[in-house]
Amino acid sequence: MDCTALELDGVKFAKTAVTYDQKGKYNEAVFYYKEAAQALIYAGMAGSKLEGIQDKVNEYLDRVQALHNAVQAQKSDPLKSRQQVDLERAHFLVTQAFEEDEKGNDDEAIELYTQAVELCIKTSNETSDQALQNKLKQLARQALDRAEGLKESQSKSTPIRQFFPLGPDFSLNDRQQPQPVRAVQSSEPHGQRYTAEEIEVLRSTSTINGIAYVPFMSVDLKERFAFPVPFSDKYGKLALSPKQKAIFSRWVRPDEICNNPTMIMSVSSFSIKQTVVSDCSFVASLAISAAYERRYNKKLITSIIYPQNRRGEPEYNPCGKYMVKLHINGVPRKVIIDDYLPVDRNGELLCSYSSNRNELWVSLIEKAYMKVMGGYDFPGSNSNIDLHALTGWIPERIAMHSDNQSFSKDDTFRMLFQRFHRGDVLITTATGVMTEEEGERWGLVPTHAYAVLDIREYKGMRFLQLKNPWSHLRWKGRYSERDEKNWTPELLKYLNFDPKTAQKFDNGVFWIAWEDLCQYYDVIYLSWNPALFKDSSCIHRCVCLQNVYTGCKFTFSKIPNPFTHSKRINGQWKGVSAGGCGNYKDSYKHNPIYQINLERSGPLLIELRGSRQYSVGFEMVTVSTVGDPGPAAFQKKTSGDYRCGFCYMEAEHVPAGIYNVIPTTFLPKQEGPFFLDFASTSPLKVSQLQ
Repeated sequence: MDCTALELDGVKFAKTAVTYDQKGKYNEAVFYYKEAAQALIYAGMAGSKLEGIQDKVNEYLDRVQALHNAVQAQKSDPLKSRQQVDLERAHFLVTQAFEEDEKGNDDEAIELYTQAVELCIKTSNETSDQALQNKLKQLARQALDRAEGLKESQSKSTPIRQFFPLGPDFSLNDRQQPQPVRAVQSSEPHGQRYTAEEIEVLRSTSTINGIAYVPFMSVDLKERFAFPVPFSDKYGKLALSPKQKAIFSRWVRPDEICNNPTMIMSVSSFSIKQTVVSDCSFVASLAISAAYERRYNKKLITSIIYPQNRRGEPEYNPCGKYMVKLHINGVPRKVIIDDYLPVDRNGELLCSYSSNRNELWVSLIEKAYMKVMGGYDFPGSNSNIDLHALTGWIPERIAMHSDNQSFSKDDTFRMLFQRFHRGDVLITTATGVMTEEEGERWGLVPTHAYAVLDIREYKGMRFLQLKNPWSHLRWKGRYSERDEKNWTPELLKYLNFDPKTAQKFDNGVFWIAWEDLCQYYDVIYLSWNPALFKDSSCIHRCVCLQNVYTGCKFTFSKIPNPFTHSKRINGQWKGVSAGGCGNYKDSYKHNPIYQINLERSGPLLIELRGSRQYSVGFEMVTVSTVGDPGPAAFQKKTSGDYRCGFCYMEAEHVPAGIYNVIPTTFLPKQEGPFFLDFASTSPLKVSQLQ
């Protein structure tokens, strides 16, 4: 970590906060005071030697508290008029036209210039604001001049004079004008070619929830973002979750709820807030990725949003179209969205958002991911899936519950500590099943994901700093902000933690001892930086369109398909038969049970499909075997972690015999149809017991 860069961040944000404070723009001032405090906290973690860092942090947070009432009472600046928004859209058309102009794409440039002229004339006729009319006419004249020059050069085949679309005296609402948008950078190297077999795989894996998400390739360099009317997704609005529907009012574009829409003001993990969408693992993944980007100054998240300016920074698009690059089904894919967002009757967003209402990156990245997942009625996933989609980093899961005999507290902490501080890994963690009373007592949310922001060790004591994606509700156990027994002045100084300041703001961020995390949390999700494997000679691209990484030599080949016998069962969880997983002992026994009879030993594949809003899994229990089963004998096998809508189990060798298979949803009372598929090399019989 570069503590100097973090110190400079702190100074820059503090100066910006003071400027807004002096101008009476308290919402913006609060945002930047918080960002300044965060930057200095990270600088302290990185070993900064600046004097009085904690005092400065406290000073900024105290000012936030002092401004709180002013923020509540302050009315927001008025929203822009429709004509002002049209001016911004026309300006964006001209900047995009200029990009095409520079690349020699005359026809595309002429079309965009012409659309800008038409929009300027139309808007000028609709407003009586003289200053606005002057800006529209100035922009129209310059766009028309360039379009006519291009047409003339085409007809005479002669070069035209150098042209810059906007003079130095042109500005939008007296703000710094946006930079021209640069061409989209493809995630695939130029000249990348897929084999015929890979194309077939892509064809079968590109359609998700009825929409084709094509690989991110060189053709995306020509993606168009500028339109004379706001862009609307041809697939319509995203499906809403039941919680959203209960309080939903309407869909809005950013300029309808904020007066200065901006893509990014600061890449901050603390500013991200989850609302009523059930995507805690995704929001935790977004938070930890943002923290990594801030800490290491590497564009892990912001590089996936388009359009971008010449500096490679995502830009607000008044035309309402965005493209987000996500790693889905083996390759980076482009996801096109519009900027419609859901709000309630009070105009509050019903999706995740930044604490600065003008900042859009949180809401738009979430919307892109929710589109791929089928809508905001998202049943949830886990951080391995979400982080890979966001970053392409390599996932790993560590179970901490008692069933994992290989889990070592000491070895795991040492690995996490070393790898985290090298910047090798992104880490999240999740709680398991607990009662509401337990959750309330400890300040934890059952089956909920948390971002790991820091890992520290002090005189044999080990700690992790976590963030609840809700941005409120913190750990209440040892080393919480109200724990007066265990904190020492030395430990508080080492962790740059002030309990009194923390008591003023519940932002969902807290320290927890490693031993307590192992007791109350269930799993750790790791995402490894692929760069760790780049020095290995053993990186291969396989037909599944996924890279294979390893530190040792290996070979791989296509998986053979030995299965010659198959059977499908259509089932139903209904009423008491929806008993939930084994954690619910009283109701688990009511789940459906299917009995299979294998005539001879061999491989076995079982797949379970259910409603995608439910996490599903199954157990396979031995009833009896034929003859001596040998070392392949087992009492019980499971499909592993419960997964949304689909899971499977494949065993290389199952002794001939009779087995019971019990399909379940993770939680009880989740009703719906399911499909249970069996495949084997042996003739098999399937019957339903209950």
